[in-house]
Amino acid sequence: MTTTLNLNGQPVSVQAEPETPLLWVLRGELKLTGTKFGCGIAQCGACTVQLGGQPVRSCSLPLSAVGTQPVATIEGVKGREIDALRAAWSALDVVQCGWCQSGQLLAAAALLARTPQPSDAQIDAAMNGNLCRCGTYPRIRAAIHQAGAALARTG
Repeated sequence: MTTTLNLNGQPVSVQAEPETPLLWVLRGELKLTGTKFGCGIAQCGACTVQLGGQPVRSCSLPLSAVGTQPVATIEGVKGREIDALRAAWSALDVVQCGWCQSGQLLAAAALLARTPQPSDAQIDAAMNGNLCRCGTYPRIRAAIHQAGAALARTG
């Protein structure tokens, strides 16, 4: 079955059954491998993408549930929030193995879009369930704070 996705700001046609998880379409059909497979049961967050600007777990989201909502992956997400986060991630050397990082960044970007200077509690709530096997949580939190501060300075 042919489906058209609004992917990273562009219409993209894919051949997949409606029940196919979005993750498999992104990685298998479209070769966008920045979104990772982690657990397959929507618990770890490695597969996080943005759907309509909100973080969702693509491993458990059927293609039929996407509809016309825009999908953003790490390869194509744009905006002030992701730019500030990428700079902070680099400055604070957040990444170790990197497996979870695309999901972490997309969840953090959605948080900063709705809460530009989040508290620790707001960060913890928004990032809850985005697991990092390397344990870089303190650096992730610091990078989100740094990105929020940078956004506040640039208005």
